[in-house]
Amino acid sequence: MSQEIKNGTILLAEPFMLDQNFKRTTVLLVEHNAEGSMGFIINRPVSRKRSSPMRIDELVKDFPEFNAPVYFGGPVGTDTVHYLHRKGDLLEGSEEVIKGIYWGGNFEQLKVLIDQGVITPRDIRFFVGYSGWSDQQLQEEIDGGSWVTAKMYPNYLFKSEPDELWAQVMQNKGNTFSVIAGMSEEANYN
Repeated sequence: MSQEIKNGTILLAEPFMLDQNFKRTTVLLVEHNAEGSMGFIINRPVSRKRSSPMRIDELVKDFPEFNAPVYFGGPVGTDTVHYLHRKGDLLEGSEEVIKGIYWGGNFEQLKVLIDQGVITPRDIRFFVGYSGWSDQQLQEEIDGGSWVTAKMYPNYLFKSEPDELWAQVMQNKGNTFSVIAGMSEEANYN
């Protein structure tokens, strides 16, 4: 049985995925069409050497002072910065992913809105890189058991703790997924 894939779908990595880029990740799909799929890992902050999260104003030159962490969006295009936010009505060029979550928009306007205090760290999430799949690749990975799909809620992005998000979404799916949510990453098969 194929699971439906569309913009706004969450992908949960199966619990024992070996690919370190995606181990226990929660990915929000922002684009899914005939050419392929694109999304962002929403539960993996980029850390500096002392384990505190890297801030966007430390990463981007000429950015206003802004205490917002940067997240690892995925292994593709790691020289790019993307953002998801809830201020699509204020930011020109934003694309609605689902109700309450927007992707991108005018970057210069974003900096002005941040500088004016209109957009706060609770309104936006920044990503370095993204996750991408060619046409049919994602469906093949889902059919092969690498991913579980789930419904996205804005609170997952803006209010949930990143290190608890994967388990939280699995738990919210119920049934056997609740059991999976409680499984240790270091399960012993003996």
